[in-house]
Amino acid sequence: EKMGLPSSVPRGYYLESLMSHILTFPTLFSGGYVANSLAIMTDALHMLTDLSGIILTLLALWLSAKSPTKRFTFGFHRLEVLSAIISVLLVYILMAFLLYEAVQRTIHMDYEINGDIMLITAAVGVAVNLIMGFLLNQSGHLHSHSHSHRHSHIPQSNSPNTAHSSSHGHSSLAVRAAFVHALGDLVQSIGVLVAAYIIRFKPEYKIADPICTYVFSILVILTTVRILCDTGVIILEGVPRHLNVDRIKEDLMKIEDVYSIEDLNVWSLTAGKTTAIVHLQLVPGSSSKWEEVQSKARQLLLNTFGMYKCSVQLQSYKQEISKTCASCQSSSA
Repeated sequence: EKMGLPSSVPRGYYLESLMSHILTFPTLFSGGYVANSLAIMTDALHMLTDLSGIILTLLALWLSAKSPTKRFTFGFHRLEVLSAIISVLLVYILMAFLLYEAVQRTIHMDYEINGDIMLITAAVGVAVNLIMGFLLNQSGHLHSHSHSHRHSHIPQSNSPNTAHSSSHGHSSLAVRAAFVHALGDLVQSIGVLVAAYIIRFKPEYKIADPICTYVFSILVILTTVRILCDTGVIILEGVPRHLNVDRIKEDLMKIEDVYSIEDLNVWSLTAGKTTAIVHLQLVPGSSSKWEEVQSKARQLLLNTFGMYKCSVQLQSYKQEISKTCASCQSSSA
């Protein structure tokens, strides 16, 4: 999964969703501003987080096709991480302003909300989320249908069939995850619509507007805090959460003719692109088998642990010689 939505969702959905969000976000935000409704503007803010996620996914797809240069030998994958941090910080700045306004309204209660405009704008938000859920559902069905039709007349064997099932299952899960995400947005928009309905016909309950702002701000934090954590781990070149270094070492040690692991470094270039460098020492007398050991180690890292790139360095067995320091020698004498 990328910084935003799953990358294995059909690309057509991203383009359709991008255009929809670009058109809808300013409509919601300006409608909320004209109606003087913080709830509408917070709903638009949540839509901004979705918009940034879509842009990040499309950016990642574009950067994955760019070749590395002499200066940037790993490519430009970290641009996705930098843009994710910038977009989240922008969302937090806007959210802090809306929360401040919500607190002021809760304390002083000296504000008026245009219920008609709020109701119309909230209805637009619900309609957009309904359309996006329908498009995602259709994209998933079409992708699934074409995928199965393409392979319906191909003879099945164990290995390819397993890989095909795994890929198809991953794609299906990604579509489902994106659909659940869209469903959550729809529920939030319905909540805004209910608040708008209450304020339109019961203006004395206008406190529902800042209450929605509090609730939706919590939702925005919950949907972005993991992005910040993941980007922090990537920038600090930490091990991705789905990998266990001890497990990798154990599996490498199971390779025949491996005596020890001198060094192992695992980090991510960006979300979903993990890189590893490992330094192995061979058992005595097995230097001639280095190609076989290197091939098995690379296959383990690339296929079993899903590394994007890996480098395997080998050295022949060297017996460690314990050196006694001068102070120890003098004390024993």
